Amino acid sequence: YFLLFAVMRLTKPTLFTNIPVTCEERDLPGNLFNQLMKDDPSTVKGAETLMLGEMLTLPQNFGNIFLGETFSSYISVHNDSNQVVKDILVKADLQTSSQRLNLSASSAAVAELKPDCCIDDVIHHEVKEIGTHILVCAVSYTTQTGEKMYFRKFFKFQVLKPLDVKTKFYNAETDEVFLEAQIQNITTSPMFMEKVSLEPSMMYNVAELNTVDTAGESESTFGSRTYLQPMDTRQYLYCLKPKQEFAEKAGVIKGVTVIGKLDIVWKTNLGERGRLQTSQLQRMAPGYGDVRLSLETIPDTVNLEEPFDITCKITNCSERTMDLVLEMCNTNSIHWCGVSGRQLGKLHPSSSLHLALTLLSSVQGLQSVSGLRLTDTFLKRTYEYDDIAQVCVVSSEVKQS
Repeated sequence: YFLLFAVMRLTKPTLFTNIPVTCEERDLPGNLFNQLMKDDPSTVKGAETLMLGEMLTLPQNFGNIFLGETFSSYISVHNDSNQVVKDILVKADLQTSSQRLNLSASSAAVAELKPDCCIDDVIHHEVKEIGTHILVCAVSYTTQTGEKMYFRKFFKFQVLKPLDVKTKFYNAETDEVFLEAQIQNITTSPMFMEKVSLEPSMMYNVAELNTVDTAGESESTFGSRTYLQPMDTRQYLYCLKPKQEFAEKAGVIKGVTVIGKLDIVWKTNLGERGRLQTSQLQRMAPGYGDVRLSLETIPDTVNLEEPFDITCKITNCSERTMDLVLEMCNTNSIHWCGVSGRQLGKLHPSSSLHLALTLLSSVQGLQSVSGLRLTDTFLKRTYEYDDIAQVCVVSSEVKQS
């Protein structure tokens, strides 16, 4: 071959560290090891016994490549002969398990390449797949005698997973959804978590619950230095509320609901940036049956044997019109005030009505609100609602004090 081909990965240097070797002064080497460490230019003055360094070292191997990072490589084709070659075409493709990508900056051929001259190119690619990747570099050219030459080289490397992301969903009675995202650093080096945000779907508004207000300023619950050490896990919490136009529709709370996707940005070592975006997160919404009953307002603490008010919301989640009758059944501790067996009227599909009710408790402590019954007169079907909510019942003397 007339041409030589070289491929080198472009990575940032790392901090050089020495392993400290020391001993006590009464040992045989005396102060020799300590003096050698002080004279070593790679150690930090005053902290020679710590594995700290101020010098940079170039990478000695290919290194690890993680999903979400940018793979950069330097490609050089050198004319090692004493002849001029013509029509040099350099092509770089990246073969993954699912596709083949062209990474060459230019598809045009170089007219000629003189002896001891080279063609250089730098390729970049944001890695979006895990597993085996093969960089296929091909060179074609024509010699002075008109002979067409062609050769290829293959460079194989693995793309590893940098983060382990687990999600948990908690469904509230008010249609709110709480998302807990557990993010674990499964690499061998610390990460600086630059951003972890949730991009909600079109049906939700999101509020991040990862900050606290201190002296009027918002501060991260993880502190000012959001480093994630190897194998450490951090929990992020988000609250999603349905938008008003969707909250009024009972059908939006049925079945599988798309929540949104997580956007994670981090930096490693000397500022290498990585980014991952999860696929659309989905949660199985709780089933409410044909009729859903939820509490709109209820006090936290009430007085013993004193009436208190609550507001209920009744939603028709079926596809038919209902004619509902409300019955209130007393329990050992909770007593309803009002007429039981009253007509609520017709309720059309996806429609709701608000109901103000009064009750009192005859027992102190944390009491459960139970005993509501809704009967559909069309189908003669009764829906029972117990343990709707809990209230703390105290004596009037305790509450006033």
